[in-house]
Amino acid sequence: MKNFFTSFFATLTALIVFLMGGFVLGFLILGALIAMGQKQPLSVPEGSYLVFDMAANITDTPSQNEGLEDLIEAFGGEAPSNLHLRSVTRALYAAAKDKDVKGLYLTGSLRPSSYGASFAALREVRDALLAFKASGKPIKAYLSFAVTRDYYLASVANELVLDPYGAILMPGLASQPMFFAGAFDKFGIGVQVTRVGKYKSAVEPYTRKDMSPENREELQKLLDDLWRTLVGSIEETRGMKAGSLQHLVDEKGFIRADVALNHKLVDRVAYVDEVLTDLKVATGVRKDSSQAFKQINLREYARLVSGGSQLAQRNDPEKLDISGSGKGRVAVVYAEGEIVDGSGNEEGYVFGAKTARLLREIRLDDSIKAVVLRVNSPGGSVSASEAIAREVRLLQAKKPVVVSMGGYAASGGYWISTPGERIFAEPTTITGSIGVYGIFLNFQGLMNDKLGLTFDTVKTGRFADATSAVRPKTAEELALFQDTVDWVYEQFVSKVTDNRKLDRKLVEEIAQGRVWSGSEALKLGLVDEIGGLDAATKYAGKKAGLGENFRVAEYPRGKQFAESFAEALEGRRREKSLAGPVGLLVGEAVRELETLKRYNDPSGLYARLPFDLQLR
Repeated sequence: MKNFFTSFFATLTALIVFLMGGFVLGFLILGALIAMGQKQPLSVPEGSYLVFDMAANITDTPSQNEGLEDLIEAFGGEAPSNLHLRSVTRALYAAAKDKDVKGLYLTGSLRPSSYGASFAALREVRDALLAFKASGKPIKAYLSFAVTRDYYLASVANELVLDPYGAILMPGLASQPMFFAGAFDKFGIGVQVTRVGKYKSAVEPYTRKDMSPENREELQKLLDDLWRTLVGSIEETRGMKAGSLQHLVDEKGFIRADVALNHKLVDRVAYVDEVLTDLKVATGVRKDSSQAFKQINLREYARLVSGGSQLAQRNDPEKLDISGSGKGRVAVVYAEGEIVDGSGNEEGYVFGAKTARLLREIRLDDSIKAVVLRVNSPGGSVSASEAIAREVRLLQAKKPVVVSMGGYAASGGYWISTPGERIFAEPTTITGSIGVYGIFLNFQGLMNDKLGLTFDTVKTGRFADATSAVRPKTAEELALFQDTVDWVYEQFVSKVTDNRKLDRKLVEEIAQGRVWSGSEALKLGLVDEIGGLDAATKYAGKKAGLGENFRVAEYPRGKQFAESFAEALEGRRREKSLAGPVGLLVGEAVRELETLKRYNDPSGLYARLPFDLQLR
């Protein structure tokens, strides 16, 4: 009997291992087939419409998990939909010149996440849509429930159609930060801070119950600048009188379809089937046919446009695109997310040591003649920011470094930008925030009064336990940290003064931790030019003597399918967002508190945006 059970369990174990191995092998084979399918030449039907489904998050950085999302969807899962900004704009520019593409159909609603789909990124997409329209090809847009971001893009259309029971939700921009000071008091959590700059209010959520007057002032000015840019752009493309959109927004906010039509925000009110019938006719398909209109999805079309060439054009499937390959390359390095210390691989963060190492490798690569640093970051760790900035300075001494600012390039994000030869920003870029702070939490009240836990200390030096989190800092200890904060702030101001060649008094005046819009930053000399990633890349190529047609290499490079699959097996998965008002409130609280765990600077000093700007 003992031998029977031994044999039985051995056989069962072998069977489980075999099945698991077959399951994994099947996944890998399917993944390989998906990857192969992606590389197969796609056909573009003559006279077709390019379909741009906006139901995605548009990120600066290319996907690091190429193929994995397709695999998830193949097994019935719901993969997050991300579009790479440069792929989107290049596809639009290429389609404008493509004889097989007759027009463009824009639909869906954007799904912003993290630092994606910022107004700065959307302006680049909008410029590409305007270029498509200027080519003489029509843009037809269909919206159901559109928010400001959706309408900002769709407003360029030749014909903008809204669902009869749809609406445009465009009440203006608002930011409503959450404050934890009251909750911390209840739980016995103490917070002490050291900072420089009266506008450096990143610590306010943990020390106050409302905004400081300085924070309210800078936030109001920033929102006014962003909103003015958005409204002006929409009024121009819709042929509206200046100020009329603001009047309507203040009167209605929630704009129904009939109201939108009467005020010329849309050209027509119709159901989606009517629009699809129109597209059939436009592409030469009979109205009563069961066949869909001739089309190609933008995501698929983008695969036909080589990412390695600066010129955006659809490739001939029979030919290998090698244009400009002998002239050298321009590297586009993405720094998207909060700047943290270390060398991790998690997406959404800019790891100091890892990014510095990447820049060092590029500096030593003689085939790369110029670099574009694309920054979309609110800042973070001072030491990590300086590690990156050091490599940017060394790189700049050897080859041109041009900075392209995305939605954010503030505080530490501005720190790493200042060594660049020329800085490009969008009017809606959030930048500046030249300031430094330290934040120190202690859990003495929670431990002693709530949990009954106490601590005692033996030490060999006066400040040996200065970093303890179970008691507040003494006045002497805070003075030590404040002295370091003052020194780092002095370094920050000096770097801006020297690198931007600005008057010291001016920098001291516009610093103080204050944030600025890209349009204001241009006036102040914090940036050099208004323009997007494409403009910055062209400038870099010109400075390197590569002309207009050159090769582009993007970093960090995407992961191979096998690597992404291995990470998925380790349990790295994306959670669905909480839905509904309560879910959104809980999610916001969790997101704000998670900021604390990203405070990993060894010296405890940070150059970070004074808030997480969640625009509604």
